[in-house]
Amino acid sequence: MSTIKLYHFPVSSPSRAAVFAARIIGVPVEIIILDLTKKEQMNESFIKINPQHCVPTLDDNGFVIWESRAIACYLADKYGKEDTLYPKDLQRRAVVNQRLYFDSSFLYPRIRAICYPIIFEGATEIKDKLKEDLNNTLGFLNQFLEGNKWVAGDHVTVADTAILASLTSILEVGWDISQFSNIQRWLKDSASLRGYEENLEGAKAFAALFKKNFKQSL
Repeated sequence: MSTIKLYHFPVSSPSRAAVFAARIIGVPVEIIILDLTKKEQMNESFIKINPQHCVPTLDDNGFVIWESRAIACYLADKYGKEDTLYPKDLQRRAVVNQRLYFDSSFLYPRIRAICYPIIFEGATEIKDKLKEDLNNTLGFLNQFLEGNKWVAGDHVTVADTAILASLTSILEVGWDISQFSNIQRWLKDSASLRGYEENLEGAKAFAALFKKNFKQSL
């Protein structure tokens, strides 16, 4: 198999989601770190590959794609040995897609809305409405997991890796999920997944940036 390159910044949860998906799919990738704090994504050589200059970006022998969930789906379709990771069955796939869109449209943006002003804009407080929005979203995730071992049913899928990458960032910051028993159970089950510890290491680095600027308790 030729080299598949994945441009990555471990602090970024979407970037970690793509790496996490590659690990669980079992496809070997060459990780190329771009430090966004040093604006390495603005290097001319990278902009030629991805004019949107964002991570993660996948280069599969000249085929270039970015956006973490698109990368995960592509890798699962092309290299996945198990149909369960991104099912071919249209209805099962539709559920996985819904969970992926839930992450991209609700969960990750609401985590970002809380954390990025603290890390990058000098904010010193978190508005109650942002906390309420995130907990409401976590309530939906908890419902998805009611009666399901994984977020899209009985089998782990790329939706799990995407949502785990988002969620572990806010958990390492110190978010309280004691009211969400299904999420707690799912997290324990997920700890054994290939790539989980690698993702967690990046989430801890993200949390360190947050805690550097936010000294009070959540």
